[in-house]
Amino acid sequence: MYVAVKGGEAAINEAHKLLAEERRGDPSVSELSVDQIDEQLSLAVDRVMTEGSLYDRKLAALAIKQARGDLIEAIFLIRAYRTTLPRFGSSRPVDTAVMGIRRRISATFKDIPGGQILGPTFDYTHRLLDFKLAAEGGGGDGNPLDEDAGSIGEKALLDEAMPRVVDLLKHEGLIEDEQPGDGDEDVGDLTREPMSFPVERDIRLQNLARGDEGFLLALGYSTQRGYGRSHPFAGEIRLGEVAVEFTPEDLGFPIEIGELTLTECQMVNQFKGSAEAPPQFTRGYGLSFGHCERKVIAMALVDRALKGRALGETVEGPAQDQEFVMEHSDNIQATGFVEHLKLPHYVDFQAELELVRKMRRKAARADADNANDEIVEAAE
Repeated sequence: MYVAVKGGEAAINEAHKLLAEERRGDPSVSELSVDQIDEQLSLAVDRVMTEGSLYDRKLAALAIKQARGDLIEAIFLIRAYRTTLPRFGSSRPVDTAVMGIRRRISATFKDIPGGQILGPTFDYTHRLLDFKLAAEGGGGDGNPLDEDAGSIGEKALLDEAMPRVVDLLKHEGLIEDEQPGDGDEDVGDLTREPMSFPVERDIRLQNLARGDEGFLLALGYSTQRGYGRSHPFAGEIRLGEVAVEFTPEDLGFPIEIGELTLTECQMVNQFKGSAEAPPQFTRGYGLSFGHCERKVIAMALVDRALKGRALGETVEGPAQDQEFVMEHSDNIQATGFVEHLKLPHYVDFQAELELVRKMRRKAARADADNANDEIVEAAE
């Protein structure tokens, strides 16, 4: 990653001052607070936490403010800060089956145990600008929650456990069987260990969770346009809160240390079968911090595409190429290599400039020699 610049220290210091002024904007306009960003730009905060691999709403909001709304720069700030934090251990696997549900839908079955719960979604809104929001203190056309449903701050959670929709297919043996572990398995850590291909699914999913939403969205779209032989159905998408448990060494049993807001997607894809497996449905999986619905859908599509080789399918699309996907999905790494082109390359360019000049002189001499040969031949 290219982030360091040497020389021109005075100019760089002045550029930092100018950046601070640009970030603040017109002093006559009230400054955004971190709390305002957290509460009112929550989807941006959720993306920064997910791709920055750090669940802390206030820090993510601060990073967005510092980055002037550039989410990739904010993700970079969060990842950099994350490297300074000590690690005390690993939590127990979270159980999304007992998630406190705020949103839960399925595109495969209309009537599902527990029902369809729309929750907070843009899906049924009119894509028209709401100019009431531009008015000072404007609240838009949204209807307030009923008192019995609880306040927005309380999130009106549905605490009862809801069975997974894909379990309906599993009960009939119509979907690939994926058994959860007991929580004691060794899981790779993409943030501490370099990737070596081929990689197992634990690392693949970590990579996709940290991957750029736009890149994954494009890859997921490509699988539906013939570059991945995919015909997916959204088996279930759910949003809500899950408890996080940690087992201290001195206690020997798990204790709850907090909760996370997560979005989960299980995508269902048809599989024609192979010599080892009968025709059935297969799964794609996506999980993110906060409310990142588009991200987890795209993640699930790409996760399923990356299973293609193991399932004996012909690998013919970019989304099915493990190395292509994983080496290019990280927006921070991509930013480093693309934006380093802005940094001084004077010596390199001068070397290439001189090389091009030599090549042109050589080509000119060759043209002149050819022209002389043609003159001689014409004279003869």
